[in-house]
Amino acid sequence: MHHQLDQLETPVPLVDLDILDRNLDRMAAYAGEHGLALRPHIKTHKSSRVGNEQIRRGAIGLTCATLREAEVMSDLTDDILLAYPPVGEPKLRRLMALPDHVRPLIALDSAESIDGLAAAAKERGRPIRVLVELDLGMHRVGATSAERALALAQRVVAAPPLEFAGINFYPGHIRQAVGQQGSSLEKLNADLHDVLAQFERAGLKPGIVSGGSTPTAYHTHEIEGLTEFRPGTYVYNDRSTVAIGACERADCAVTVLATVVSTSVAGQAVVDAGTKALGREPRDGEAAGFGELLDHPEVTVRAMSEEHGMLDLSKTSWEPKVGDMVRIIPNHVCIVVHLNDFVYGVRADVVETAWPVAARGRAAVAG
Repeated sequence: MHHQLDQLETPVPLVDLDILDRNLDRMAAYAGEHGLALRPHIKTHKSSRVGNEQIRRGAIGLTCATLREAEVMSDLTDDILLAYPPVGEPKLRRLMALPDHVRPLIALDSAESIDGLAAAAKERGRPIRVLVELDLGMHRVGATSAERALALAQRVVAAPPLEFAGINFYPGHIRQAVGQQGSSLEKLNADLHDVLAQFERAGLKPGIVSGGSTPTAYHTHEIEGLTEFRPGTYVYNDRSTVAIGACERADCAVTVLATVVSTSVAGQAVVDAGTKALGREPRDGEAAGFGELLDHPEVTVRAMSEEHGMLDLSKTSWEPKVGDMVRIIPNHVCIVVHLNDFVYGVRADVVETAWPVAARGRAAVAG
């Protein structure tokens, strides 16, 4: 497959293959340099192709949020972390149906989750490794004290064939610019130290201490006691990761190719990429809008409806014409990928390949 961009029907997501390789190489090198296990989250790319490239570069396994993702990634690795509690009989049944070669690792934070998982695992006769999730500041999920976390771990130990494997957390609350994360990381370090000390005193030293995100990725080695980290967005990056300094603009691998369809209203151009192509996560301040043009960063997507994106031309001398193609750097790349069945790999504006976003959606994989 080698053809020009104007042969694609827009809107469509493009992946710059050179930037993707560079992003993958950089994170793998960082993990190796600091002796950290890399278990990347596949929520951003949701594809076997990129997951395989992560494994090939040394990732110990993959992190998933949905059972659909776990099913697809089971073809690539036997070490899968489901970083979302499988609550309810339908999800538990689906979890237990993962291929026998897979050694599931499940993150959870409640007695109810433990009891349901233990019953399903016992009925299936399948050992399941468990991470007890901590709340270290995100205030979304996770045990809110070391005492609660320890009690959950002890409940896991008492419920074979469940196996207590360790603890995990997500520092998603640390969203400051990368150079301003120091005090937040210090507090996280102190809180994690207290949890680890309490577990050690109870004779339950966690074998795995899993944490991390793309915004904090390159500070992971500063978190004492951490054994592995789970960045996701780094493979593609977006305006949000650029805004906090977690990457450079040149590290954004994904753009949405769109076509100018109208210039009739003064001061704007309309493209065929609206909320169903870009998602709806606005940014404020200097990075306002829903996306920006790759070749004209002064032009942002000011507003959207489902199929229309309104480009703000107030700060540019560029005069678009109907039929012109533009590439938009999205605010949140994970949402963009999830909206598409395929992405297209490009180099120097030439389409070299395409691959399915195989793990999107919720439905069970047929077969």
